[in-house]
Amino acid sequence: MKPKEFTFPATRNTPPVSALVLRPPKATHVYVFAHGAGAPMSHPFMKKMAERLYDRGLATFRFNFPYMEARKRAPNPPPVLKKSIRSAVARAEKDLRGLTVLAGGKSMGGRMTSQAMAEDAIPGVKGLIFLGFPLHPARKPDRQRADHLFDVKVPMLFVQGDRDDLADLNLFIPVTADLGRRATVHVIEGGDHSFHVLKSSGRHDEDVLDEAADAVAAWAARR
Repeated sequence: MKPKEFTFPATRNTPPVSALVLRPPKATHVYVFAHGAGAPMSHPFMKKMAERLYDRGLATFRFNFPYMEARKRAPNPPPVLKKSIRSAVARAEKDLRGLTVLAGGKSMGGRMTSQAMAEDAIPGVKGLIFLGFPLHPARKPDRQRADHLFDVKVPMLFVQGDRDDLADLNLFIPVTADLGRRATVHVIEGGDHSFHVLKSSGRHDEDVLDEAADAVAAWAARR
């Protein structure tokens, strides 16, 4: 499969950013899939997940944030990131008309999407998918970053590794329990923040990505 490549304006005050779309022939949903803080939309994790979701009938809309498009290391301020997400959703709705829109992403991309939804719900988004939600900084357990999730009104799927340094499950599971029926959690056994597993686990990273994609596709089908 070859993704459709193009650019679109993320904000009024930044140059256009790149996007990649994979759309299976019989897709009913599209996942607006934002990247994490340190890697672009073309990172192997993003590419492999998009390809796996394609194989499971789910379209994906990947895009770069403006700082990543400009090859800068420091992320844009949150208002720019959130505006970029809104623009990506609007473009996905236009280009993939008729598909149910889901949004979220890897780490920071997912958190910025949920913040945008909490502040002012993005029209058309029917659910959020997080691939490694960054609940707190590494080795500094805290649940403050989850406070805004209680203002998100759509269903949410959290795919989390149980070795994630940015999401202590002893804190994370109670948070999602407090969110009630809006939250679904799929725990990747042995997975770190990028779902990497140790060789000693007897599992392979490719198998874990398949597991994550299965969880996303099954959840999306219920939306």
